[in-house]
Amino acid sequence: MALLEIDRITKRFGGLIAVNDVSFDVDTGEIVSMIGPNGAGKTTAFNCVTGLYPLSAGDVRFQGVSLVGMPPHRITALGITRTFQNIRLFSYMTAVDNVMVGEHCRMHAKVWDDLLHTRKARTEERQVEARALAILRRLGLERYADVYARNLPYGLQRRLEIARALASGPTLLLLDEPAAGLNPNEKVELMGVISKLRDTGLTIFLIEHDMRVVMGISDRIVVLDYGEKIAEGSPKEVRENPRVIDAYLGSGASAGMRTA
Repeated sequence: MALLEIDRITKRFGGLIAVNDVSFDVDTGEIVSMIGPNGAGKTTAFNCVTGLYPLSAGDVRFQGVSLVGMPPHRITALGITRTFQNIRLFSYMTAVDNVMVGEHCRMHAKVWDDLLHTRKARTEERQVEARALAILRRLGLERYADVYARNLPYGLQRRLEIARALASGPTLLLLDEPAAGLNPNEKVELMGVISKLRDTGLTIFLIEHDMRVVMGISDRIVVLDYGEKIAEGSPKEVRENPRVIDAYLGSGASAGMRTA
């Protein structure tokens, strides 16, 4: 059984069909990328998986459990977390505080514990901070722990978003265009970060436009066009698929992919 099963999902917005009868699986330990031109339905598919959009038809199953109708916080508690295409950090909070916020779904202290500053609340806060610092260390961000998010360079803000997503202890991590806005060196570093996360047992499903990143880290690639899946396979299979070349990449981009 696959870790994540996308089973004939469709999402309509009035008369517009943004995702149309799309099916594929993500297996445990894989890095699966979804590519396609702008407007192909990639982020809509992500939003359907994470509960931000209700499905019009089909099913999404995680470890055999249907996610249809679940609110986002319950899906996160099951072990799925994500980043967003546009950075959504808390600008006037430090890096470590941003990561600590990501642990809220695993915390047990009650509201009155925090209000009364009980021993339980103090102990848990120390534990959460220690875990947050460990995550920052894993992503090479420990030296920025006390820096406000807004003062970090853009590439480090991107990495901090991943750190915050990791704080909830996910089994499956969804990354929405993690390389957007990064320079070439930052993209190489990002590829290393993603590969190391997979090596720790994390399964990763991402949307990305940079073909060098996609071809460099993916085990499998799913291609959408006008809301429909037009191809799925290994990077080599997708790179050589005539329908992908005609519908999305074009001959010039295909040549660029061969040199990636």
